[in-house]
Amino acid sequence: MATSYSQATKPQLMILISCILVAFSLFSTSSEACGISVYWGQNGNEGTLLQACQSNLYEYVNLAFLNVFGHNVTPSINLAGHCDPPSGTCRRLVTEIQACQSLGIKVLLSLGGAIGDYGFSSPDDAKQFAAYLYDTFLSTSFAGPLGPVALDGVDFDIEHPTSTLYWDDLARALTSYNTPEKKVYLAAAPQCPRPDLNLDTAVRTGLFDYVWVQFYNNPPVNMTVLWATSPSL
Repeated sequence: MATSYSQATKPQLMILISCILVAFSLFSTSSEACGISVYWGQNGNEGTLLQACQSNLYEYVNLAFLNVFGHNVTPSINLAGHCDPPSGTCRRLVTEIQACQSLGIKVLLSLGGAIGDYGFSSPDDAKQFAAYLYDTFLSTSFAGPLGPVALDGVDFDIEHPTSTLYWDDLARALTSYNTPEKKVYLAAAPQCPRPDLNLDTAVRTGLFDYVWVQFYNNPPVNMTVLWATSPSL
């Protein structure tokens, strides 16, 4: 049975306000940069995906997590008590995902998390994984564990201290699938202390559309001092 994250590790329906980036003038100041993002999937009591979308609280929903991939292992998604990927029960989510998208909510697949087995051995490993993500989750060319879905993008929630390399290669490979008809949105969830051990190089590519900073599980900080003294992007 899939294991749910503890409350201390990944709060239930963790809310991240991407507008904070605008306040620090780090990224785009367009209206699309604002909105509340939520991670859904790691608490069996958080309600259904459709309920989260119909709450009218969120503009972005990250499906958490695809937490086994890379190093020639078979990728695996963990949605805790919501469904069981090996038995195919997660494929019923395709209708809820489509309903969320019809409401104008961007639905992204979140990679990583605090537990799992993930990382890359080379740039080619990252590029091959990007192809898998596109075929399985970002287009309808293959009915993967979530069914024939076309998610809006990919979120990088990389928390393993041993998984620091080649995330920039993954970002570049994913953006290569952009077309005039469909854009692959990229999001990142770095830790508040900068530079982030895992994602700093990737975020510095400038390819990410959204960055939601993880303030939880980090000591209190004076934001004015932190962003004034940390290395600039």
